[in-house]
Amino acid sequence: MSGFRESFDLSTYLVTDSAQAKAAGHDLVDLVYEAVAGGVTIVQLREKDMPARDFLDLVLRVSTAVALKVPVLVNDRVDVYLAAREMGARVAGVHVGQGDLPAASVRALVGPGAIVGLSASTDDQLYDASVGSAGVDYVGIGALHPTTTKKDAPDALGHDRMAELIAASKRPTVAIGGVGPDDLALLRAGGADGAAVVSAICGAADPREAARALAAAWAGVPAAEDEGEDA
Repeated sequence: MSGFRESFDLSTYLVTDSAQAKAAGHDLVDLVYEAVAGGVTIVQLREKDMPARDFLDLVLRVSTAVALKVPVLVNDRVDVYLAAREMGARVAGVHVGQGDLPAASVRALVGPGAIVGLSASTDDQLYDASVGSAGVDYVGIGALHPTTTKKDAPDALGHDRMAELIAASKRPTVAIGGVGPDDLALLRAGGADGAAVVSAICGAADPREAARALAAAWAGVPAAEDEGEDA
């Protein structure tokens, strides 16, 4: 168990895509390491088409690389999370969608120390995430813009509707879906606790610099002031 549930930072949230990373010439573990060095504050390993044994190996390797620095979450596969934890990995929790196991069941399986995140895109889903029995620590709201990185992504919300859903949530919120640096100031002004990105880092030529730019944009630091700073 990682001990991150008591305090975690959603601001610069990386969701992985190994196919995009490979296309950009990166090993995924190296990419995650570089992104964390650049300012990523939380990592969700999302590999929907990867066999369970391979996914477990990836979780173990990423956890070894960065789990002492930031929370590492497993997308959907509660079984892979539990297996990794049993093997001693410092995995912090899981993120599940509306079509996965109910959040309350996930909480019962992972226990009180794990982070549980839930995807939501409607008022009813946000309400369900807020009830005590759900055991949800934060919600991922999306999609902000049209996106091709998730096959079953809901329709794009846009910034105005995103802000309405953020205001309706009783849990910390992270926006996802086609998010880029130009969106971050609007999302923060709209009350989001963070922004989740896939392509902006996984498809970048320099993942560390991409993460640095996103973290700076979230903090409202002009690009010129961020140049030359150490990670």
